[in-house]
Amino acid sequence: MTGTISSPPALEADDRFAPSASAFPVRLSLAPAGSAPALLDGAWWPRCRDLGAELPSLAAVLDPLWGRITRVTVNPTHWPVVPRKVPVAGHVVKVGWFLDEQDPHELLLLSYGMGRWNLLVVPPRTTAVSAAWLMAAASDPLRTSTASVLIEEAASLRTVYEDDRTLQAVWDAEGGHEARDPAVRPRIPAVTAGLPHQPTGR
Repeated sequence: MTGTISSPPALEADDRFAPSASAFPVRLSLAPAGSAPALLDGAWWPRCRDLGAELPSLAAVLDPLWGRITRVTVNPTHWPVVPRKVPVAGHVVKVGWFLDEQDPHELLLLSYGMGRWNLLVVPPRTTAVSAAWLMAAASDPLRTSTASVLIEEAASLRTVYEDDRTLQAVWDAEGGHEARDPAVRPRIPAVTAGLPHQPTGR
Protein backbone atom coordinates (compact mmCIF):
# COMPACT_ATOMS: atom_id res chain seq x y z
CA MET A 1 0.00 0.00 0.00
CA THR A 2 1.47 3.34 -0.91
CA GLY A 3 1.40 6.36 1.32
CA THR A 4 -1.19 8.99 0.55
CA ILE A 5 -1.96 12.39 1.94
CA SER A 6 -3.98 15.29 0.69
CA SER A 7 -3.12 18.92 1.25
CA PRO A 8 -4.99 20.55 4.12
CA PRO A 9 -7.63 23.19 3.41
CA ALA A 10 -6.76 26.82 3.99
CA LEU A 11 -9.01 26.96 7.06
CA GLU A 12 -9.20 24.11 9.53
CA ALA A 13 -12.54 23.01 10.94
CA ASP A 14 -13.40 23.11 14.64
CA ASP A 15 -11.77 20.35 16.68
CA ARG A 16 -15.12 18.72 17.47
CA PHE A 17 -17.54 19.34 14.65
CA ALA A 18 -17.40 20.34 10.99
CA PRO A 19 -20.24 21.38 8.70
CA SER A 20 -19.38 18.92 5.94
CA ALA A 21 -16.31 16.75 6.34
CA SER A 22 -17.15 14.86 3.13
CA ALA A 23 -16.62 18.04 1.10
CA PHE A 24 -12.84 17.65 1.46
CA PRO A 25 -10.47 14.87 0.34
CA VAL A 26 -9.61 12.25 2.97
CA ARG A 27 -6.24 12.92 4.59
CA LEU A 28 -4.74 9.46 4.87
CA SER A 29 -1.30 7.86 4.85
CA LEU A 30 -0.87 4.08 4.58
CA ALA A 31 2.10 1.76 4.98
CA PRO A 32 3.51 0.26 1.76
CA ALA A 33 1.82 -2.90 0.50
CA GLY A 34 3.53 -6.08 1.59
CA SER A 35 5.51 -4.43 4.39
CA ALA A 36 6.25 -6.34 7.57
CA PRO A 37 3.55 -6.16 10.25
CA ALA A 38 3.90 -3.22 12.63
CA LEU A 39 1.81 -1.66 15.36
CA LEU A 40 0.30 0.84 12.93
CA ASP A 41 -0.87 0.53 9.34
CA GLY A 42 -0.86 4.27 8.73
CA ALA A 43 -2.49 7.49 9.90
CA TRP A 44 -5.74 9.36 9.36
CA TRP A 45 -6.11 13.11 9.84
CA PRO A 46 -9.83 13.86 10.30
CA ARG A 47 -11.08 17.44 10.18
CA CYS A 48 -13.26 17.14 13.28
CA ARG A 49 -14.18 14.80 16.13
CA ASP A 50 -17.57 13.83 14.68
CA LEU A 51 -17.35 10.13 13.77
CA GLY A 52 -20.71 10.20 12.02
CA ALA A 53 -19.42 12.88 9.65
CA GLU A 54 -15.87 11.58 9.20
CA LEU A 55 -16.20 7.79 8.91
CA PRO A 56 -18.19 7.63 5.65
CA SER A 57 -15.48 9.29 3.56
CA LEU A 58 -12.72 7.25 5.25
CA ALA A 59 -14.54 3.97 4.64
CA ALA A 60 -15.27 4.96 1.03
CA VAL A 61 -11.51 5.24 0.43
CA LEU A 62 -10.56 2.09 2.35
CA ASP A 63 -13.31 -0.27 1.14
CA PRO A 64 -11.71 -0.81 -2.31
CA LEU A 65 -8.27 -1.24 -0.73
CA TRP A 66 -8.98 -3.43 2.28
CA GLY A 67 -12.41 -4.88 1.60
CA ARG A 68 -15.65 -3.53 3.02
CA ILE A 69 -15.08 -2.02 6.46
CA THR A 70 -17.71 -3.53 8.74
CA ARG A 71 -16.67 -2.37 12.19
CA VAL A 72 -14.45 0.23 13.84
CA THR A 73 -13.49 0.80 17.44
CA VAL A 74 -12.15 3.90 19.16
CA ASN A 75 -11.14 5.04 22.60
CA PRO A 76 -13.84 7.57 23.60
CA THR A 77 -11.31 9.87 25.32
CA HIS A 78 -11.07 12.18 22.29
CA TRP A 79 -14.47 11.51 20.71
CA PRO A 80 -17.36 13.45 22.31
CA VAL A 81 -19.98 11.17 20.72
CA VAL A 82 -19.50 7.54 19.66
CA PRO A 83 -22.45 6.44 17.49
CA ARG A 84 -23.32 2.74 17.48
CA LYS A 85 -23.74 2.64 13.71
CA VAL A 86 -22.69 4.86 10.81
CA PRO A 87 -24.21 4.53 7.29
CA VAL A 88 -21.47 4.21 4.67
CA ALA A 89 -22.07 3.94 0.90
CA GLY A 90 -24.83 1.36 0.92
CA HIS A 91 -23.87 -0.47 4.11
CA VAL A 92 -23.55 0.17 7.82
CA VAL A 93 -20.35 0.30 9.86
CA LYS A 94 -20.77 -0.73 13.48
CA VAL A 95 -18.84 1.40 15.96
CA GLY A 96 -17.54 0.21 19.31
CA TRP A 97 -15.24 1.61 21.95
CA PHE A 98 -12.69 0.48 24.52
CA LEU A 99 -11.50 2.86 27.22
CA ASP A 100 -8.59 0.94 28.75
CA GLU A 101 -7.79 -1.59 26.05
CA GLN A 102 -7.33 0.79 23.11
CA ASP A 103 -4.81 3.57 22.56
CA PRO A 104 -6.67 6.93 22.75
CA HIS A 105 -4.99 8.07 19.51
CA GLU A 106 -5.83 4.98 17.49
CA LEU A 107 -8.65 3.81 15.24
CA LEU A 108 -9.13 0.06 14.76
CA LEU A 109 -10.85 -1.04 11.53
CA LEU A 110 -12.20 -4.50 10.77
CA SER A 111 -13.16 -5.95 7.41
CA TYR A 112 -15.13 -9.18 7.67
CA GLY A 113 -13.04 -12.05 6.35
CA MET A 114 -10.23 -9.72 5.25
CA GLY A 115 -8.45 -8.55 8.39
CA ARG A 116 -7.91 -5.68 10.81
CA TRP A 117 -5.91 -2.49 10.61
CA ASN A 118 -4.79 0.15 13.07
CA LEU A 119 -4.55 3.82 12.16
CA LEU A 120 -3.07 6.63 14.20
CA VAL A 121 -5.63 9.43 14.47
CA VAL A 122 -3.90 12.78 14.00
CA PRO A 123 -5.75 15.36 16.13
CA PRO A 124 -7.82 17.60 13.80
CA ARG A 125 -6.20 20.87 14.84
CA THR A 126 -2.63 19.62 14.43
CA THR A 127 -0.40 21.93 12.39
CA ALA A 128 0.43 20.84 8.84
CA VAL A 129 4.11 20.32 9.72
CA SER A 130 3.38 18.08 12.71
CA ALA A 131 0.64 16.20 10.83
CA ALA A 132 2.97 15.48 7.92
CA TRP A 133 5.59 14.11 10.33
CA LEU A 134 3.02 11.97 12.15
CA MET A 135 1.55 10.58 8.94
CA ALA A 136 4.98 9.66 7.59
CA ALA A 137 6.04 8.09 10.89
CA ALA A 138 2.84 6.07 11.29
CA SER A 139 3.14 4.61 7.79
CA ASP A 140 6.83 3.73 8.14
CA PRO A 141 6.97 -0.10 8.42
CA LEU A 142 10.31 0.13 10.26
CA ARG A 143 8.78 2.00 13.20
CA THR A 144 7.30 0.09 16.12
CA SER A 145 5.96 3.00 18.18
CA THR A 146 2.40 3.15 19.44
CA ALA A 147 0.07 5.94 18.37
CA SER A 148 0.43 7.75 21.70
CA VAL A 149 4.23 7.54 21.60
CA LEU A 150 4.26 9.12 18.13
CA ILE A 151 1.97 11.91 19.34
CA GLU A 152 4.40 12.56 22.21
CA GLU A 153 7.40 12.55 19.85
CA ALA A 154 5.68 15.03 17.53
CA ALA A 155 4.97 17.32 20.49
CA SER A 156 8.64 17.16 21.53
CA LEU A 157 9.83 17.95 18.01
CA ARG A 158 7.39 20.85 17.81
CA THR A 159 8.76 22.23 21.10
CA VAL A 160 12.32 22.06 19.76
CA TYR A 161 11.24 23.83 16.57
CA GLU A 162 9.39 26.56 18.45
CA ASP A 163 12.32 27.04 20.87
CA ASP A 164 14.68 27.37 17.92
CA ARG A 165 12.45 30.03 16.34
CA THR A 166 12.31 31.93 19.65
CA LEU A 167 16.10 31.84 20.00
CA GLN A 168 16.47 33.01 16.42
CA ALA A 169 14.13 35.95 17.05
CA VAL A 170 16.05 36.95 20.19
CA TRP A 171 19.35 36.56 18.36
CA ASP A 172 18.20 38.78 15.52
CA ALA A 173 16.72 41.36 17.91
CA GLU A 174 20.06 41.62 19.69
CA GLY A 175 21.98 42.15 16.46
CA GLY A 176 23.15 38.57 16.15
CA HIS A 177 22.33 38.54 12.45
CA GLU A 178 25.43 40.66 11.91
CA ALA A 179 27.77 38.13 13.47
CA ARG A 180 29.99 36.34 10.99
CA ASP A 181 31.51 33.73 13.26
CA PRO A 182 29.30 30.60 13.09
CA ALA A 183 30.78 29.37 16.36
CA VAL A 184 29.28 32.35 18.24
CA ARG A 185 25.71 31.08 17.99
CA PRO A 186 25.06 27.46 18.95
CA ARG A 187 23.10 25.71 16.25
CA ILE A 188 19.86 24.02 17.22
CA PRO A 189 18.40 21.78 14.54
CA ALA A 190 15.05 23.01 13.28
CA VAL A 191 12.35 20.46 12.67
CA THR A 192 10.78 20.89 9.28
CA ALA A 193 8.60 18.70 7.16
CA GLY A 194 6.71 19.13 3.93
CA LEU A 195 3.51 17.52 2.86
CA PRO A 196 4.10 14.45 0.67
CA HIS A 197 2.99 14.39 -2.93
CA GLN A 198 -0.53 13.58 -3.98
CA PRO A 199 -1.75 10.00 -3.38
CA THR A 200 -1.21 6.99 -5.56
CA GLY A 201 -3.22 3.79 -5.41
CA ARG A 202 -2.57 0.82 -3.19
